[in-house]
Amino acid sequence: MCGIYGLVAPGRVPLARPDLVLGMGPLLRHRGPDGSGVLRRPHAVFGAERLRIVDLDARADQPFEDPSGRIWLVCNGEVYNSAELRRRFPDYPFRSRSDVEVIIPLYLERGVEGLAELSGMFGLALWDETTRTLVLARDRAGEKPLFYATAGGAMAFASEVQPLLECLGLPRTLDQTALSAFCTLGYVPQPRTMFTAVRAVPAGSAVMVQPDGCRTFTYWDPAQIEPGDRPPHAEEDLREVLRGAVRRQLAADVPIGVFTSGGVDSSLVAALAVEALGPDRIQTFTARFTAPTYDESSYARALSRRLGTQHTDVAVDEPALALALDTITSRIAEPIADPAVLPTLLLARRAREDVSVVLGGEGADELFGGYPTYLGHVLSPSFARLPRPIRRALTRAISALPDSATKVPLSTLFKRFIMSAHLPWQERHLAWCGTGLDPAALGVPTPSTDDWFPPSRLPPLPPLPPRESVLASAMLLDYRTYLGDQLLVKLDRATMLVALEARSPYLDPDVTQFALRLDPALKVQGWTTKVLLKRAARPWLPRRIIRRRKRGLSVPIASWLRRGLLPEAQRLLAPERLRRQGLVSDVYVGKLLAEHAGGWADHARGLWTLIVLQRWLERWTPEA
Repeated sequence: MCGIYGLVAPGRVPLARPDLVLGMGPLLRHRGPDGSGVLRRPHAVFGAERLRIVDLDARADQPFEDPSGRIWLVCNGEVYNSAELRRRFPDYPFRSRSDVEVIIPLYLERGVEGLAELSGMFGLALWDETTRTLVLARDRAGEKPLFYATAGGAMAFASEVQPLLECLGLPRTLDQTALSAFCTLGYVPQPRTMFTAVRAVPAGSAVMVQPDGCRTFTYWDPAQIEPGDRPPHAEEDLREVLRGAVRRQLAADVPIGVFTSGGVDSSLVAALAVEALGPDRIQTFTARFTAPTYDESSYARALSRRLGTQHTDVAVDEPALALALDTITSRIAEPIADPAVLPTLLLARRAREDVSVVLGGEGADELFGGYPTYLGHVLSPSFARLPRPIRRALTRAISALPDSATKVPLSTLFKRFIMSAHLPWQERHLAWCGTGLDPAALGVPTPSTDDWFPPSRLPPLPPLPPRESVLASAMLLDYRTYLGDQLLVKLDRATMLVALEARSPYLDPDVTQFALRLDPALKVQGWTTKVLLKRAARPWLPRRIIRRRKRGLSVPIASWLRRGLLPEAQRLLAPERLRRQGLVSDVYVGKLLAEHAGGWADHARGLWTLIVLQRWLERWTPEA
């Protein structure tokens, strides 16, 4: 695991200011504090800050180059099938046991198409001196980040946005389409960032920069996998692919832990890890909220006792959340509106005292049908067929339900459902998953989803029965957008701020492809989500964990906004401040804040998004 960076002039024109890029290393050292390295030519500089996970010797520090000096490589991440790939190249003079070094002979054999053979998480840069090609590539799901920007006729890249901004002096002009998407969805869809000068390498793709221009090569397109399979032994097959994925991702020369919540996804990962290595080599960590209705640590502790792991609860209260918010917004040049980034940072900071790698449950909901929104798609056609008077009566009754301070209030879910159930499936899905802010009232641009997402990221309905067709497309949409653009961003930035490597076995290519091929009816049945995954978990997990309603790593933002966070919200969202910026409507925002603070409505999701945006603007675009 590393922070990587570099600057290349593909035409071999000498770099005007190669010294600028060298300042990126210290800005990425939190990702890799164990070793540093730089390769330089007049027209190229490659650097890496390494977190030593596999092969702890300094000889495995990056960058790597082949014996002829033709190929340079820096890679942030892990290649889980490196051992089998190494066996294909018995004559290559490897200098280390590093899992990523195998990418060089693979590229020499197959070129950029060899990326499709990598099983792992990675953001990599490769320079081919012979063809004068810079390859910037990311893993299938987008677990590891990689950004790029042009600077003085050269192409710069880095694992995070801030080194590009602070070392290259790039203009900090806001991308208005990204701003609109962030306010509406809560995240910025790749390849955009909040800055027009910086772009993200798309997941499952490689950006290839050559003297005559730049093109994108896509090596992984999940939409090409047709859903609808009903394997005769689906439960057993899923158990085997999950076993294999967890075993591969346990490969490390450092201590390993698991983030657990007491839910089925992370609990199953923990159980499989213990099965593979034994309880003495696995530590588990969970967040313990002081807000009783948000705390699920008792389930995680019970799981730990059952598995025999060493377990740690990490206290999460309002002062700790406030400190985490300060850290996230001051050190990450991307606005992250998922409140779970705060407890994730607190968990990561404590876990890093004992381990260098953690496994988690990311990806299970998108691949196996875990979100309540999928039930909403099942119910929407029935709701639409009700006589209009009944629909109106239900709408009035549900709208009148009082807001709840519980972790996943059913009243909130019902209200979201009725507000958007009549819309086409893509629109209602994004509305259910969004911030709840009204773009027109907020005053931000309201482009279509085609402006937010390239058409390739908006999956068409597959040839299945209508219900299953919408379910399959909604899950694929979440995999290609919400997972990669928000959840994995949250996980990577929070853990790597403290040099902790986070791995997600559900995103293993074998598990992903197995899940994408399944008939959606094996995932969502009636009112039950993740049907097949829960059945597959029976040999390892108690029924009380398998049958629990999904809750997730939620944060008590609504109550915090009425207490300790209210003065900061009033400062950041002050009418005069918003009028001076001219980005959002001070009247609309003031109404939201007054209603929420007075307890008349719950606008926590939207207000939190605006607070994060304002904190980000204050730190990274101070002139805004």
